[in-house]
Amino acid sequence: MSTTGSPHVAVLAFPFSTHAAPLLAVIRHLATATPDTLYSFFSTADSIATIFSASNNLPNVRAYDVGDGVPEGYVRVGKPQEDIELFLKAAQANFKKGMEEAVAKTGSGVSCLVTDAFFWFCADMAAEMELPWVAFWAAGPASLSAHLYTEHVRHTLGTGKGIEGREDETLQFIPGMSKVRIRDLPEGVVFGNLDSLFSRMLCDMGRALPRAAAVFLNSFEELDPTITADLKSKLNNFLNVGPFNLIATQPRASDESRCISWLAGQERASVAYIGFGSVAVPPREEIVELAEALEASRVSFIWSLKDHLRENLPEGFLKRTDTRGMMVAWAPQEEILKHDAVGAFITHCGWNSLLDSIVGGGVAMICRPFFGDQRLNGRMMEMWGLGVQVEGAVLSKKAVLSCLQLLLSQERGEIMRDNMRALRQQAEKEAGPDGSSTRNFKLLLKLVSNP
Repeated sequence: MSTTGSPHVAVLAFPFSTHAAPLLAVIRHLATATPDTLYSFFSTADSIATIFSASNNLPNVRAYDVGDGVPEGYVRVGKPQEDIELFLKAAQANFKKGMEEAVAKTGSGVSCLVTDAFFWFCADMAAEMELPWVAFWAAGPASLSAHLYTEHVRHTLGTGKGIEGREDETLQFIPGMSKVRIRDLPEGVVFGNLDSLFSRMLCDMGRALPRAAAVFLNSFEELDPTITADLKSKLNNFLNVGPFNLIATQPRASDESRCISWLAGQERASVAYIGFGSVAVPPREEIVELAEALEASRVSFIWSLKDHLRENLPEGFLKRTDTRGMMVAWAPQEEILKHDAVGAFITHCGWNSLLDSIVGGGVAMICRPFFGDQRLNGRMMEMWGLGVQVEGAVLSKKAVLSCLQLLLSQERGEIMRDNMRALRQQAEKEAGPDGSSTRNFKLLLKLVSNP
């Protein structure tokens, strides 16, 4: 795979959750700036079909399917993360095969590896191919720090039964995380199945990332300057190059559900928007409790809920709330969060949703985390004064009513929205011509297209 001719960047995507789409977004931005560089994007067929649009393709970005790792005739046993583990076991071989295909088709050797940070094995792969490795972290700086410090955290705190009853102890020994509790950490650091393939992958990733030529992510330096400074001291090039929806022009989402036109008739900061993303799904009993809270509160709302989950709603709920609520299968989230009628966002607090709120610049958050980095994102969100987490991390009627009252009817809610607006201004500055995200993007561009 020796390099010949123009640069040829191989992009290896993690096809699960919301990893591949934001990686593709920044690759398209890089490709627009470097039309003479070829970008080959590798993911599973399902992932490619979901995130690639014929109307939004660039001539120098080409998609290639790689195997999903599921053996022919395999019968799933239904264990957590089964599809992820099957994919990861075969990923290295499948990616190598895909790159060989791309080189054969294009006649151009690979000059740089840009991969999801999860693929710790790319440190060795890139070294073997004598190529630079650039890693994309799909979440925020705090969760990246947690995984880089995993071995130190385990040595300091212990694991398993060693942390029982100590969940509220804080991580005083990690820069920028002195108010983060043990319970806020992602699974795989000190609790959960630490022997699972996924947990071992995260630990291996923490060891491997200091070998990368750069690690970039969808954030901006002033959001968390203490953690950013620490990560800069540990990684070769730690590059905040976001928020992505400020650094690159995004196609305007359609409003087939009429959410935006409906919001035009609502009062300022009076509407709650409920959206848990495409992966997190509240259990039936929590959907019921949330619906009962919305009904009792008399708050206007837009709820993005898949059609097949509506059978979990209380009988008659849709009819009783149809004059002040909208139930849609899909919602243009970014546009909704920019509307001044929306005052509260009930969310799982995934990283992309948190950034959508900041870029929206005026919607305080109510967080019900489920897994991964979501608890940590929720804790950081509280520390930044942008919202609250529901009590006990469970959607109960009482907890949701309390949060809605706080955000939509009390002065503290307006203070949180002011904090959001201030962060948006900072994000716009960092993504502007003289901002740190712009400088970091230019460095990323140089590392990728001029290896």
